[in-house]
Amino acid sequence: MSAITDSILESQCSDKLWLETPLIRSVHISSLLQSNVYLKFETLQPSQSFKHRGISFFAQNALRTHGPDVHLIIASGGNAGLAAACAAKVLKLRCTVYLPHGVSQSTIDFMRKEGAEVVVAGSYYLEALRRAEEAVQAEPKAVMIPAYDDPILWEGHSSMIHEIQRQLPKGTKPDAIFCSVGGGGLAGGVIEGCRAVGWDDVPLVAVETHGSNCFYQALSLNEGPFSGDVSSRQVFEGTRAERCHAHDVTVAHLSTLRSKATSLGASSASAAIVKKALNRKGGVRSICIPDEMAMQATLRFAEDHKTLVELACSATLAPAYKPSVFRRLVPVPETSQLATVVLVVCGGFKISLEDLVEYRRAVEADVAAGGDWDVAYNGETFTASKAE
Repeated sequence: MSAITDSILESQCSDKLWLETPLIRSVHISSLLQSNVYLKFETLQPSQSFKHRGISFFAQNALRTHGPDVHLIIASGGNAGLAAACAAKVLKLRCTVYLPHGVSQSTIDFMRKEGAEVVVAGSYYLEALRRAEEAVQAEPKAVMIPAYDDPILWEGHSSMIHEIQRQLPKGTKPDAIFCSVGGGGLAGGVIEGCRAVGWDDVPLVAVETHGSNCFYQALSLNEGPFSGDVSSRQVFEGTRAERCHAHDVTVAHLSTLRSKATSLGASSASAAIVKKALNRKGGVRSICIPDEMAMQATLRFAEDHKTLVELACSATLAPAYKPSVFRRLVPVPETSQLATVVLVVCGGFKISLEDLVEYRRAVEADVAAGGDWDVAYNGETFTASKAE
């Protein structure tokens, strides 16, 4: 390559492709909880989710390593593919996204607008992944972009923690950081970022939905924050436990995903991230909630902040809209100061006005049926009022 080409390539690889998103104190949620609650708006990334950070960082590394002829390939249920498509367009790289059947036409159209080739293959994600892997094996210049289980991704995602440290009032360390968890990519970024800025002692609140909680189940299979002895804990029905000797942890493989929060739909969590979560000083507070509780949070957040978020994102917000749940996760400080927490509004494209209508009907019907919602927290179960 010429010196000019080398210079262009170096510029493409060194300039970050993600945006520094705003950190906003929520007056509404702060007042409800009598705490300082900050929202990290990853909805404003070019591909509309936090995945833009790690995946664009990975794409730049692929360009640096393999040159401008590299072909980026990814299997995705939506948001990761959008991030890959957006990054590839800026870097002028070929990108192919393998999707399972059922992904919305609006998502496919977004990818194609960004110049990606889209291949719909298989009835579910693992079938699309196999097709993507076959394509990578058949093409020397092809590189597979991982969905969540890679240190390069975590390093890219960790950039949000560096931003949060700068954006919070000077000298402020949060009492907890909340994020949703699927396979663990975002949690990996939060953990790595906290370690880098000296916040390893800050608790991580990891939120999932019932029926899509491979991270929660993995934690339950290891010594860690859950109550009781590991040997006394039963493996969930439909789950297979497998020992990962490389990271010395047991992970859970879910045979079926039943949650409507499809962006949390990983069948197993990253063993490396499970290990990091178990080892960190600040620990992990793992919570699982019903879909309807996440739906309710989507509706309340739309009303409060005039922002639509998909269920995988509103799961993070749901405990903050239930003071009784929030106080189990973040007790009242012993000092007179208010607690400070950060909620990662991770974003996602899988939301529409029609969805909000459906969510309202579902929540109203569930509330009318009476009873409370079951919430799982570090191996124990409690109830949350639907009307709170």
